[in-house]
Amino acid sequence: MKLVLKCTATALVCGWLAGCAGPKTLYQWEGYQPQVRSYFKGESKEQQLQALEAGLERIKAKNGAVPPGYHAQMGLLCADLGQPARMAAEFQAEKALFPESATYMDFLLKNAGGNRAAGNAQPAASAPAATTASAQGATSL
Repeated sequence: MKLVLKCTATALVCGWLAGCAGPKTLYQWEGYQPQVRSYFKGESKEQQLQALEAGLERIKAKNGAVPPGYHAQMGLLCADLGQPARMAAEFQAEKALFPESATYMDFLLKNAGGNRAAGNAQPAASAPAATTASAQGATSL
């Protein structure tokens, strides 16, 4: 009887400890959200890109999953920094990881043409518009 009681208690403790571990997140964000916030606040694009690159390396080191929008954000930063080839590569990486983003990534690639290729550091026209549209939608409710 003591053996059964010990086994039952051990099983309960193990189950309790497993429950305390918490859920594992699907994606490893590694500072992604603060960098997006920095982008909209107009802070240094170079520092943002470096921080995202470092985060991407940490994600890869952990064999984790890159979250949606990570490569797209890096692409927008590359576009602002006058790196059209890298911008295109980042947008293609986003499309490969998240096929549902293909329409938007193709739109950004198509409209990147003149301004981005010349290295003109203009903010992405679609990013602030999306924010404005969502803000307007929120106020119209």
